[in-house]
Amino acid sequence: FAVLTVALLVSCASTTEINGAWVNPEAGKRRPVHTVLVIGINRDATARRIYEDAIVAQLAARGIKAQPSYELLLELDLAPPLDIKSVVRNAGVDAVLVSRTVGVSTEIRVTPGHSDGPAVFYRMWGSAYSTGPNVYTVQNVEVETRLFDVKDLALLWSGSSTTHPTSSMQQTISEFATVLIKALADAKVIV
Repeated sequence: FAVLTVALLVSCASTTEINGAWVNPEAGKRRPVHTVLVIGINRDATARRIYEDAIVAQLAARGIKAQPSYELLLELDLAPPLDIKSVVRNAGVDAVLVSRTVGVSTEIRVTPGHSDGPAVFYRMWGSAYSTGPNVYTVQNVEVETRLFDVKDLALLWSGSSTTHPTSSMQQTISEFATVLIKALADAKVIV
């Protein structure tokens, strides 16, 4: 029962936490943004597309016009910085949202076992009851996200987050997108 309860609590928990966020105090007149180019910096082209589509969908649900960068920049890692800057400026958006993975780590967690002496369970089973410790690992993905004004590339919002991936890339990215867009809305940089 205890293992089932822990499993249910873990499955209900959000996989992404915003660790810290900063809003440019000088950017008040530039907010909220209405059109966004979304860039996911990732070597995995599939993950990049899933991420950009998830963010675009979350923004669209708030009435914000957004475009994934993969439609304009097929290979981000091969594009020179000047080409990326040119694409951003010519995209017809007032902001660009850029996310990149800055680190991946693995935590080893141990929950202690449980043991009850024979006196407690003697009436039920006639012997002691015990369980060994539970050892498991948790992967942590650290992501940095920034929102820039396209006019002068002024930083409007910056945040760092930790994501604990699930077994589904789509689910993990969808949950990340939900948390990220809520943080941007709470900061009033988007509507």
